[in-house]
Amino acid sequence: IPPAPRGIPKIEVTFDIDANGILSVSAKDMASGKEQKIRIEASSGLSEKEIEKMVQEAKENAAEDRKRRELIDTKNEADSLVYQTEKNLTEYGEKLSEDDKGRLQGAVDRVKAAVKSENLNEIKSATEGLNQVWSQLSANLYQQGGAPGGGPENANGAESSANENVEEADFEVVDDDNKDK
Repeated sequence: IPPAPRGIPKIEVTFDIDANGILSVSAKDMASGKEQKIRIEASSGLSEKEIEKMVQEAKENAAEDRKRRELIDTKNEADSLVYQTEKNLTEYGEKLSEDDKGRLQGAVDRVKAAVKSENLNEIKSATEGLNQVWSQLSANLYQQGGAPGGGPENANGAESSANENVEEADFEVVDDDNKDK
């Protein structure tokens, strides 16, 4: 599985225990489709009763496992959002007012605290709050022309003026393939 930047890889991991106690683990990179597998065999065999007990425990804990997975996925998304927001704050911070920086940093801090609390609802709420703050600020940056693609720039890197003289011109398309005919 190839290395990738933080937050980019999507890997599906599957664990399968058969009746003989053999564990098969596979990891599949969703982007490239590459898959790696490993098979782990127990050195001592499990009795049918032990296997049934393990399967029953897995079934009993399935709901809790789903909740735990949702929490982990939400925490990972929140961490990724915090990382991206801090990166954007570093990149565009000079174009934001001190009040806006404070609002954004406060929202980031709330997400970090929520992640530490491991409360799913708090994490979702704080993440949504951060998304709203960043959405408002990025819209302001876009209107100011400070965000990528936020405004046209001339060759000197300065923003183009609204008072520039624009000259209309007529043009004719010349097709080189038709010259020989």
